[in-house]
Amino acid sequence: MKPVRKAVLPVAGLGTRVLPGTKSTPKELLNVVDRPILSYIVEEGRAAGIEHFVFVTGRGKGAIEDYFDHQVELEMQLEAKGKLEILKQLRDELPKPGEMSFVRQMAPLGLGHAVWCARDIIGDEPFAVLLPDVIVDSPKSALSQLIEVYDQVGGGNVIGVEEVPESETHKYGVVAPSKVEGRLATMSGMVEKPPKGTAPSNWAIAGRYILQPEIFDLLASQERGAGNEIQLTDSMAKLMQDQAFHAYVYEGDTHDCGDKIGLLKANVALALKRPDLGEAARKAISSLL
Repeated sequence: MKPVRKAVLPVAGLGTRVLPGTKSTPKELLNVVDRPILSYIVEEGRAAGIEHFVFVTGRGKGAIEDYFDHQVELEMQLEAKGKLEILKQLRDELPKPGEMSFVRQMAPLGLGHAVWCARDIIGDEPFAVLLPDVIVDSPKSALSQLIEVYDQVGGGNVIGVEEVPESETHKYGVVAPSKVEGRLATMSGMVEKPPKGTAPSNWAIAGRYILQPEIFDLLASQERGAGNEIQLTDSMAKLMQDQAFHAYVYEGDTHDCGDKIGLLKANVALALKRPDLGEAARKAISSLL
């Protein structure tokens, strides 16, 4: 059983749910409190032991690569003004040599296609997929929890899920659990955005995956599915015929930052938890209510 060392971050999406804010700024670089969404995602991956991040980018996303690079003039000014604490924060986010790669998704053909674009860098290793607009606020990172499950069950594929109201299941990819033991279940199937009243459970796929490299062969010939896009869930369903899949309800609060209200809630929730900002944030919010 090979360890999970690499992660794919599909960052080519247009961010249409949060327009016009994403007209000139990549969705993944929108701020939550004082950091871009993507900063939280990379932090989660590092906490889980990820050694190599593969960003699948698209047109207009060059700012993401720039974010994870030195800003020489800015750093020089901060150092000259003695603002060493913020300078350290900036430098701590910089990647180690070889820690990040960037590949281009040439057309918006869906999540499955984006993951397939990373195939040559991932190679024949198991890998994680981290959706870059979903922040999971938890004491132990969501991906760390999935990797623990991966080690516990002896490999295979592990899907992070969260429980959602049954009335909301049509908005998500939903897993069909068979043998359930607490937060962990063996999966018997999955469906992308099932019609209302037809979902096999209320366990919604929540943007965290550990997958085996055989998924790439299936994605290469995957037909378009929901939304006329190449869906990752469709190829996972095929791979499930030959490999074990487990679903795990991770502990933590999920924030969908690709949605306007979700982004607002993330800002409020994470600001309130900050030791340096929490009290001031609470007062500011209370004054508006």
